[in-house]
Amino acid sequence: MLKTVIPFYIICLALYILFSRQPDFQDGAFTPGIIHYINDSTGNPLPRATFSINKIQYTINAAYPLLRLQEGQPITIIYETNNPSRASVYNWWGYWLQWDELLASILIPLLLLYAAKAITARPDPEALLEELEMRDPPKRKKYD
Repeated sequence: MLKTVIPFYIICLALYILFSRQPDFQDGAFTPGIIHYINDSTGNPLPRATFSINKIQYTINAAYPLLRLQEGQPITIIYETNNPSRASVYNWWGYWLQWDELLASILIPLLLLYAAKAITARPDPEALLEELEMRDPPKRKKYD
């Protein structure tokens, strides 16, 4: 069973990742950007990516869990051509792979498997008897 489930899971996850990215990979445009740390309201420095398009400068959030960016680090930005403010840092971790999607794609099937096993683990004796009584009648020939 795992020989069919695991490839199906990988194919579904790959198709989901390919077609759910925002901004879209096929329609998006790429531009260089630079990382700058800007303090938030509590004084914690957060990485922000700055880039300019048509002499207009944009700043986007570049903070992704498990991704360490340095001050002044050059990066690639992917953005929507009709709305450059909707942009993202183009990186394997953060654009293609996101921790919340990976965690959900693993936990949801495991929870559903656990629920299915819990539901079917201890059937009622009455249900077993009813199932045994509901056997198909013997098949008759089409033309007697």
